[in-house]
Amino acid sequence: MVDPEVEPVVDERRASGRPVLLTVDDDPAVSRAVARDLRRRYGQEYRVLRAESGADALTALRELALRGEPVAAVLADYRMPQMDGVELLEQAMDLFPTARRVLLTAYADTSAAIRAINDVDLDHYLLKPWNPPEEKLYPVLDALLESWRAIPARPADEVAVIGDRWSARSFAVRDFLARNEVPYRWLLAGQPEADRLLSASGHDAATTRLPVVLAPGPGPGGPQVLVDPDDTALADHVGLSTRPQREFYDLAIVGGGPAGLGAAVYGASEGLRTVLVEEHATGGQAGQSSRIENYLGFPDGLSGAQLADRARRQVAKFGAETLAARSVTGLESAGGAHVVRFADGSSVAAHTVLLATGVSYRTLEGPGLEEFTGRGIYYGAALSEVGACADEDVFVVGAANSAGQSAVNLARSARSVTLLVRGPSIEASMSAYLVEQIRALGNVAVRTCTEVVSARGDEDGEGHLRSIVLRDRQSGQEHEVPATHVFVFIGAAPRTAWLEGTLQRDAHGFVVAGPDLHLEDGRPPGWALERAPYHLETSVPGVFVAGDARADSVKRVASAVGEGAMAVMLVHRYLAQS
Repeated sequence: MVDPEVEPVVDERRASGRPVLLTVDDDPAVSRAVARDLRRRYGQEYRVLRAESGADALTALRELALRGEPVAAVLADYRMPQMDGVELLEQAMDLFPTARRVLLTAYADTSAAIRAINDVDLDHYLLKPWNPPEEKLYPVLDALLESWRAIPARPADEVAVIGDRWSARSFAVRDFLARNEVPYRWLLAGQPEADRLLSASGHDAATTRLPVVLAPGPGPGGPQVLVDPDDTALADHVGLSTRPQREFYDLAIVGGGPAGLGAAVYGASEGLRTVLVEEHATGGQAGQSSRIENYLGFPDGLSGAQLADRARRQVAKFGAETLAARSVTGLESAGGAHVVRFADGSSVAAHTVLLATGVSYRTLEGPGLEEFTGRGIYYGAALSEVGACADEDVFVVGAANSAGQSAVNLARSARSVTLLVRGPSIEASMSAYLVEQIRALGNVAVRTCTEVVSARGDEDGEGHLRSIVLRDRQSGQEHEVPATHVFVFIGAAPRTAWLEGTLQRDAHGFVVAGPDLHLEDGRPPGWALERAPYHLETSVPGVFVAGDARADSVKRVASAVGEGAMAVMLVHRYLAQS
């Protein structure tokens, strides 16, 4: 039951609009102690509810969800009969996806708790007892609640996406919203509610081009109806910033992956007027990782989305601007200024520029493979599609860490996961900890010396993937296998085509910098300064590069963050000498 001495869920008179903290423990004495500590610290701002079983907790959460009341955090004991804490938190995530999830464990359960954190996207675990709470409980919850409050307060039904299940553009819209942490409702065209919303907005369900997004407008007047919007229009209407607030900056960062986010934090915290420009969503490829376990300082691992969320909040905390959904098409330099030009003709200017554009996954080549992109074939983790893979036979193409992390994540819900690898093994390109995890999973198979050569669709006209053709690279034999979901992680191509003719790149398109530049008399051709380029400086003075887009860089999150920080130090040096 839910404890009435704390605050009864069913008492409408007490529902003051305060967010809820729910604690769940089958030991009544422990449960009361947890609730007491929570009330003492957070009772003025939050409603504290207490349940003594997973079933009671889920009942309470469902009632809160029906009434539209916010839940900030759920703290669940690991060992409970019928439903343990991990199972409860997994189900709570479906009801309140943004609520912070904390597992309460005894010292003897630490190893099991760590494994659970790696297997489920938990936010933290706490050892019982935690006396004094001022040292061992409150600092953890303070940080988690701060991150929860930082999420824009948009009710999930404020944004609705109406589209076709197998439409590539519908998938792209959902993926954009998910990666930018914008809550939304997904409605299939033809469903009664979808048709009702379209009719109410003045659109004919039979003839309107999909997807349609119903979103809060930038001003009064009710929901705005966006028919097949581009990313910039979509970002504008869901509250993301797309336009610079200044005319000139000290530092403009192109790319919002770990290198760009690291540079934005260090630049803004050190007083530089900083703007970060991102085309898709901050976090880059790392932001799509289901679990990063080898990043320094996070022994229990964290998801790419968690890392990106924390970095975004740091960027905002220090006052750097972030521009979303802006496609960069050119870079011009004149005097002491650099101008970054956008696809819509607008621009942003700065004393210095950092190129942190990262890389994109290479695409599969062969009949049908391009046709079914976004309709069964997905590049990257495609987090908005993971839920559709439950009890399915899923394929992951690739042999590096991103592929391994995706395979482990998908294995939690898919019936089977087959890792397709061109080479003879995964050991040469994948971290040892991931290799061990994959070997321990009973529903993950690794097929080496195998490549995807073509894809075929259904025969009922819906236009989605039904099968792929695999080729054995040793024997040359081909055979067709049923497939509805294929996630591709094959190599990396730098996102630098827009820099053609502007600065030095290598044969693969990676930006060359510092001592790797082609030099004439100790300086790059056309270099106007007497000094040699700094370590991360490109062939254009004042333009730097960091992270995966740099030639011969180390493709790791930690090195990208480090290069972003180093670039800011070099920016200071450049500005001091200009």
